[in-house]
Amino acid sequence: MSISPRRVGVVLVALTALLASGCSGPADRPGPTPSTGTPAAAVPTPAASVPADDPAARAAALVATLADEDLVGQVLMPYAYGDAATAVSPGSAAGNQKLAGVDTPAEMIAKYRLGGLILVGFSADDPTSGNQETTNVDNPEQVRALTTGLRTAAGKLPAGAAPFLVGTDQEHGVVTRITDGVTLLPSALAAGAAGRPELTEAAWRAAGTELAAMGINLDFAPVADVLATRSTVIGSRSYGADPKRSAAQVAGAVRGLQAAGVAATVKHFPGHGHSAADSHKDLPVLGQSRAVLERGAWPPFTAGIDAGAMAVMSAHLDARSVDPGTAATFSHKLLTEVLRGQLGFTGVVVTDGMNMPPAKRWSPGEAAVRALTAGNDLILMPPHVGQAYDGLLAALRDGQLPRPRLVEAATRVLTMKFRLAGGPTPGLSTLNAPAHRKAAGDLAAAAVTVLRGACGKAVPGPVTVTSSGGRDHTRKALTEALTAAGVRVVPSGGTVVHLVGYGDRAGDLRADAAVTVAMDTPYVLAEAASPTLLATYSSSRASMTGLAGVLAGKLRPTGRSPVPVTGLPATTCRL
Repeated sequence: MSISPRRVGVVLVALTALLASGCSGPADRPGPTPSTGTPAAAVPTPAASVPADDPAARAAALVATLADEDLVGQVLMPYAYGDAATAVSPGSAAGNQKLAGVDTPAEMIAKYRLGGLILVGFSADDPTSGNQETTNVDNPEQVRALTTGLRTAAGKLPAGAAPFLVGTDQEHGVVTRITDGVTLLPSALAAGAAGRPELTEAAWRAAGTELAAMGINLDFAPVADVLATRSTVIGSRSYGADPKRSAAQVAGAVRGLQAAGVAATVKHFPGHGHSAADSHKDLPVLGQSRAVLERGAWPPFTAGIDAGAMAVMSAHLDARSVDPGTAATFSHKLLTEVLRGQLGFTGVVVTDGMNMPPAKRWSPGEAAVRALTAGNDLILMPPHVGQAYDGLLAALRDGQLPRPRLVEAATRVLTMKFRLAGGPTPGLSTLNAPAHRKAAGDLAAAAVTVLRGACGKAVPGPVTVTSSGGRDHTRKALTEALTAAGVRVVPSGGTVVHLVGYGDRAGDLRADAAVTVAMDTPYVLAEAASPTLLATYSSSRASMTGLAGVLAGKLRPTGRSPVPVTGLPATTCRL
C-alpha cells in the first residue's frame, strides 16, 4: 500500500502529539544518563501491533521506546573522515578525533547514536568545495563497502530497526560527489534547455538506481532554485530562469529519484538563485518582495513537494520581506509558517551545511538548537558533532528545546526512513548500464542549443578541438565522439571548435574559433565572435556525444537557452 506524503503528515502530527503529551516535562524529570536514557513516551506502542505498511505509525512506535540520547542522534547527520567504516588512515582518525572524539565513522555512529551520515567530496569545478573538508568516495565498490559498514554499525543501536540514512550531494553537473564508474547526467541547466520533463525523470530514475546500488538512500538534489541572477554558486545547478519550466523539471527529477527508492531533497529554500552572493562565504540577502518570491522563487519547491519529495533543504539566506535579518535556516516564519503552513510540506526539513559561515555565528550546540526550534528536522554537517549533540541534549533537559519539537523532528526522520525501508538494493552491475547511458544521452542530446548560426548544419571538416585551460579530459571526450560520428579531428588547422566551461570569462574565448561551445552557463557567449555559438550547459561525456552529433549534422539541436543571454536568442532553430 502506498502512503501519500500528505497522509503521512496527518498521521505524523497526531502520533507526535500523543507521544509528546505522554512525556513528562524537563522540570519534572531529570535528564537520562547515556546508559539509562529515559524513553520518549511513557507507554510505547507494541511494535507487533503497528501495520508494516504505515511508516508514520512505525516511526511513532519506535520513537516511544527511545531515550533522549537516541532522539538527539536521529536528528544529526554529520560527515566523517575515512573511506571505510571501521578502518581508517591515521590522518582520517585524527580528523574524526577533532570532529567527534572518535577514530572511525562506525565509532561516531555508536557514540552519538546517529540516524545518518553524509558522504562528502568535491570535483575540480565545484562551487561547494569550501565546506567539503574531506572525501569519502573513490569508486562504487568502495562506496558500497563503506555504506554496508555504516549500516552494520547503526543496526546495533536502539533505533536500528529503521534504515540508516546515507546521503550525498549527487546533483550531476558541477556538484557530483561520485564520478567514477557511474552514469553521469548532464547538468540541471541542460535539462532545463531540453525542456522535456519525461527525459529528466527517466535520467534521474537511472541515477537513483545507481545510488541505491551503492547503498545511498538520500540525495541532496534536485536544486529548485530559479536562476533569477547570474549566481555563480548556483549557475548550471539550476534548471533555469523560468519558474514554471523549472517547476516541471524539479517534479520530474523528484519522481525519478524516488521511483528508484532514493529520497529526493529539493533545495535551497527559499531560493538561492534570487541572490548572486555565495552562502558558503557569507549570508546572502534576498531583497525581493514576498509577492516576487511567491511567483518567481517558490513554484519549483511547490512542484517538488506535490511530486512527493521526502525532504526540503533550508538555506542560509536572509529573505528580508519575510523575516529580515534571520537566515532561513533559523527562521520559524519561513520554515514553519511558510514552508509547512503555506506550501504544505509535511516531510523532513534538513539544514544546509552547518559548517558554513552563516551558521557558525553561534557554537555548534546553540546553532543546532536554533535550527531545530525554527522547524528543521535534520541538522546537516555540524562543525563539531559532540558539541552539537551535547548542546541539543542540554537544551532538551533545561527546557530551551521543547520536547514535542524534538519528538516531532525525530518522528519525521524515522518516518522517512521507514518509507525507504524494504526497497530493493540493485547490484553494482547496474552501474553505467546501457539503458542508463541512453537515458543520460537522450537528455543531453535534447539540450544542445544553437544561439547563433545555422540550425543543424554540419561543420566542415576536418575539425580541431580547443578549450580553455585544464579541460584536456573534455577535449578528449569530444574528439572521440566526433571521430565516432565520422568527423575527422586534427591537431591543428581546419574548423576550430572551442570549448569554454565553468568559471570561464571573455579572456578564455578564442577569436579565430569558428564554433564556440558553452559547457556551463551560456552568458560568456555574449562576448564570443564566432559565427556559430552552441551551448551544452554541461561537460559530461553524454553532453559531448550530443554535441558531436550536432557538429556532424546527424542530430538536430532542439534545446532552448533556459536563461537569457545578452544579444542572443534562446535558439536560432524553429522548433
